[in-house]
Parts: sequence; C-alpha cells; structure tokens
Amino acid sequence: MAASQGTGANRLDEGEVEIVFRRLSEAMPGRTPTAKGPKDQPDPFRSVVSCLLSAQSRDTNTRKAADALFALAQTPDAMLALEDEAIAAAIKPCGLYNTKTRSLKKLCTALIDTHERTVPATREGLMSLPGIGRKCADIVMSFTFGADVIAVDTHVHRVANRIGLTNAKTADETAKQLEKRAPGWALHDGHFWLIQFGKRICVSRRPKCEACPVSDLCLYYRTMSVD
Repeated sequence: MAASQGTGANRLDEGEVEIVFRRLSEAMPGRTPTAKGPKDQPDPFRSVVSCLLSAQSRDTNTRKAADALFALAQTPDAMLALEDEAIAAAIKPCGLYNTKTRSLKKLCTALIDTHERTVPATREGLMSLPGIGRKCADIVMSFTFGADVIAVDTHVHRVANRIGLTNAKTADETAKQLEKRAPGWALHDGHFWLIQFGKRICVSRRPKCEACPVSDLCLYYRTMSVD
C-alpha cells in the first residue's frame, strides 16, 4: 500500500518534535565537510543559476545543463551577452529551456541592476530574484552561505508531514512550519538528516517502518498500526 502524507490537523507536540530530531541526528549523517553549493557549484552565482535550472529536472540532467551553460558564461554580464538560442541549446537537458532562458536573463539583469552583481545571502533577497522560490532560496542559503535553515525538497516534505513534524500541503508551508517547530540546534543539519531518512527509510512507497528510529512517534505509523 502506498504511504499517504499526514496533512491532517494533528501534529506531534514540541517535546516529540525534539525527540524525533534527536534520534534522526543520531541515525542519519549530517552536513559533511565536502558539502558544496547546489549541484557542487563553486560560487553563489553558479549556485543560484543551477538551482533555477533544477526545477522539474533530474539531478543528472540539471548537471549536464549547468556544465554546458557555464562553459559559455560564468557571470551575469557574460550570460546576458549570450543569444537566447545559445542558452536554450545549452540548458535543453533540464527541460523547460525556453522558460528557464527567459528567467535566467531576468535574474542576471536583476543582479546587475539591483544587487551590484552580488547574489543576496538572505531569503528575502534571493526570493526577489526572478525564478527563485522558497525552496531554491533556502538551498542556496544552506549550502552556499551556511545558514541554519532546513531546505524543503520532495523528500523532506514527505517525511515531515508523514511523521507529524508538520501538517502542510505544500513544500513552502512545510518549510515555514519547520522553521518555527524544529529546535534551534537542529536547523543547521536538519535538512541532511531528513533527506537521508527519506531516501533510506521513509521512502515514498513501502516505507521501511520496521527499521525506523521514530516509528513509535510517527503519526502515519500509528494510523497504519490501528488499521
């Protein structure tokens, strides 16, 4: 049976949330010394561009697109100097290449006109850039700038709502709830614990509840046990 996400009214209480994060911190790897920007890009500009390219794209396809694009240009000015057709051809592997080309041009223009060619280090500043939403902003903040923030991708969204850390229907709402409900000490590495937990144990279909370190607290598991 496929596992549904816990998007009802119930959530774990504050003490239970603390216990969940404590156990996950002991069972899952945290941030590693080699953790780099999105798609292993070496600077904030390439990180935010790679994150934009990653929308609705597999990691391998995003990496191909980013590598091809950065072979042509590595700064906002150089990217604006490219013809739209050249950008679209380079980033074609990541899909939606015409839309993403327009967004890239707008992002580069905003960086030059509004941010003095410097990628903002705040969520508000990043989200003011064309094509950059909450998830992408948090990923760049966490990986590139080392901020204490839990970036919410598909895995984190599923896990947080299934366990009962949050009860949100969208990834952005999950991120907002985690920011308020996760203990402060867990914000720095929480993304890493949750995403690894989602990949290894709390998988989308047939979660490995028998191997789960938090099954006694998990709202989904309680429901399944009753059924």
